[in-house]
Order: sequence, then structure tokens, then C-alpha cells
Amino acid sequence: MKLGIGIGWRPEIAAEVEALTGIDWVEAVAENLCADHLPGSLVRLRERGVTVVPHGVSLGLGGADRPDAGRLASLAARAELLGTPLVTEHIAFVRAGGPLTATPRLEAGHLLPVPRTWDALEVLCENVRIAQDSLPVPLALENIAALISWPDEELTEGQFLAELVERTGVRLLIDVANLHTNHVNRGEDPAKALDELPVEAIAYVHVAGGVEKDGVWHDTHAHPVTAPVLDVLAELRSRVDPPGVLLERDDAFPPGAELAAELETIRGTLRAAAELKTVRGTLRAAAPDSGAGNSRGAGPLAGKPAAPGARDRTAVAQTALLSSLVAGTPAPEGFDHRRLRVQSRALAAKRADVVAKVAPELPRILGDGYRAAFLDYARARPMSGGYRRDALDFAERILISGGLADPVAQRRLTHWWEDRSGPRPPRRTARLVRAARAVLVGK
Repeated sequence: MKLGIGIGWRPEIAAEVEALTGIDWVEAVAENLCADHLPGSLVRLRERGVTVVPHGVSLGLGGADRPDAGRLASLAARAELLGTPLVTEHIAFVRAGGPLTATPRLEAGHLLPVPRTWDALEVLCENVRIAQDSLPVPLALENIAALISWPDEELTEGQFLAELVERTGVRLLIDVANLHTNHVNRGEDPAKALDELPVEAIAYVHVAGGVEKDGVWHDTHAHPVTAPVLDVLAELRSRVDPPGVLLERDDAFPPGAELAAELETIRGTLRAAAELKTVRGTLRAAAPDSGAGNSRGAGPLAGKPAAPGARDRTAVAQTALLSSLVAGTPAPEGFDHRRLRVQSRALAAKRADVVAKVAPELPRILGDGYRAAFLDYARARPMSGGYRRDALDFAERILISGGLADPVAQRRLTHWWEDRSGPRPPRRTARLVRAARAVLVGK
């Protein structure tokens, strides 16, 4: 299956994506799509023959729990609606706690790395098989970026991915920006990972931008693609011709011309790497056989089985880590405490950003005080549900802890919370009366 060159479709740049030339396919965040109808922009792209691939972010296949049947059904429905050749998700956990540990359920609100251990691999493989059986098309999984490393890991990233593919037959979505992130943050060599992983299993490749601050690389998807990331892309292309390559951008969206320029830079990187591969192949063919053989690493490690109780042990470990990140409990032994603080702040900032998108009225009501107020709330209240529930809980906390000094803002926040927290939304007449009253009192 050849996808070609693509770009991440986001509502904020829908018009720019439609205007781009030479786009073969797009990827859309699955959770942002309705299960029964598509945005007009995606309909028009599909009518032009552009493939749309749904990219999930909430399954948490690397978590200790088995995949939620409702989430799988939702992802399957979007795959059917789009007529896509595959769906993608992440090798990550996004929630922990619950029945396996007899503790409150906690949501990370973001992708967290699974430990590269035999226990975690056993759990991941079983979860992947469950997902594969529930989806109407093949599944590909993405390597994620990480700010933190688990202590006492037993496998490298390449070995972990090779074992996953060997045991499940799942395809891979390789994010070269994430390989670079893990190089800066965890000292891992991208070339070694590429040597060890089964490149023939790659379904497509992500390319994205980020920024380095105080020696930590932040995979922001809100900055231009950097030269080191393009270097990793060239390394990958020197090993395999990936079926698809996609530019990701999730925030701070530039004009369409800048997106087009980044796409052309990606095309140029791929062309140059392919030409260099051809030259090297010619030179190797002309040189005497050195007996070095295949440059790929040892590959799958013949599957050391996890001991009984792998899921329970994984649940305990992941719950302890997530609790330290979002609930302020003591850090588990062996973790870098400074990096945990960086990760904790990053998760809280992510919550603030997403809640501002899910409930844009809140930043408008609270003004410049929104972010500080939300981060103060996040330190005291771990996320236990989705972002919409988080937005309601945040507003409720403000209202019951003294409210706002501005009476107009107080009234607007109260009405916003009442509209969304009741058993059903207010009738149209009530909304019109409330809007008229707001105009009369000065809003």
C-alpha cells in the first residue's frame, strides 16, 4: 500500500490543506471526528481521491487494562466511515489505576511511555491482538516521544518494536521526530533503533517539529521541522523506502505557504537520501564481499515469556508513576526526579491547552487569569475523566472557592457551568432570555 506524501489534517488549517498541491493523503485525529458524518473539508478531499487515515490517541494500548470495547468500536466506526486502508494508534499508556490496583482512576491527558520490559511487552501484545480483532482494517502503532526513562529496562526501543511486530504482525508508524526526541532526552541513538527495528513493517512515517529548552527536547508539533529530525528521516530512507511520509502540525499553525515549503523540504530530503542509497549500493556491489552481512541488528529475541501476573505488575508500576505526575505522590524508585517534575509540568500545561480548545469560553471569561487559575486547579485535582469533564470541574472549583471578583464574569461562568452540568442543555428560549439579559447588564 503506497500512501505517498501527506499532512496532518486539522480543523484550524482545513482550508490550507485543501489548497496544497501534491498531497496524496491526510491523517485526522480519530477522536476529533464524529462517528456518523465528516467535516465538509474531509468530504471534499476524499472526493478528490485523497486518502484519509484516522489516528487514535486515547486507546492506551500500552496500559495495564485491556482496551475499552467502546473506544475500539468508536475507532472502528470512523475507519468504516472514512473507507481507510488502515488505522493508527500509539505505543503508550494514557490512564492508570482502577480495579487492577483498587485505586482511583487517573487520566494522564497525554501519551506516556511504557517500560521496555518483558512484562510490559506481554501486556501490550495481548492488547494489540484484542484491538486487531475489533478493527475492520489493519492497525499500525507509533513510537512515542518521552521526557522520562523507566529504570531497569530490559530491551532497547528497536528490540521492543521488533518483538512486538514478531508476536502480533502489527504494522509500525515510525515518528522520526520522536526518535530524535529520545536521542536528546534519553541518550538513545536513532541509527541503532533503525538498525534493530523491522523496517519492512513500516506503514508510514511522521515528521514533526519541536524545540529544545534547558537540555530537554519538547515534541511540540508547533514549531518548524529541524535539521536533526530531517537527518533521522534521511537515515530511515537510507534503509527503506517508506510507503508514506506525513508532516504533523498541531498548534501555532503557519500560513499555507510555509506548510508547502516544509513538505517540499521533506520531499527533497527523501530524494537526496534515496540517491545516496543508490550510490552506496553501487559502491558496495563493486567492492569485495567483506562478509559483514546484513547491517540490521539481531532482531526479535526469541520471545522471553513474561512471568504470571504481568498485567498486575504493570498496573502497579504505571499507577505509581502516573500518580506521582498528576497527584503529587512520592516518585517511584529509580526515576530522575528532575525529569519527573518537567513531565508533570508538561502534563498540566497540556491539560490547560486542550481544555482551552474544548471549552474556549473559559479563557474568554477568565481572560489573562485563565492559565494560572487552571494550573493551580490541576495541581490539586488529577484528571479522572475526559477534557470536557475537566473543564466542568475546573469551572465548578472556581465557583465554589469564592468565585470571580468581576460580577459579569462571575455570572457568565455560572451560566456556562449550568448550561453544561445539568441533565440536559437549556431550551432555546432559556438561552435567548439569558443572552438578552447579558446584553442588558453590560455584556
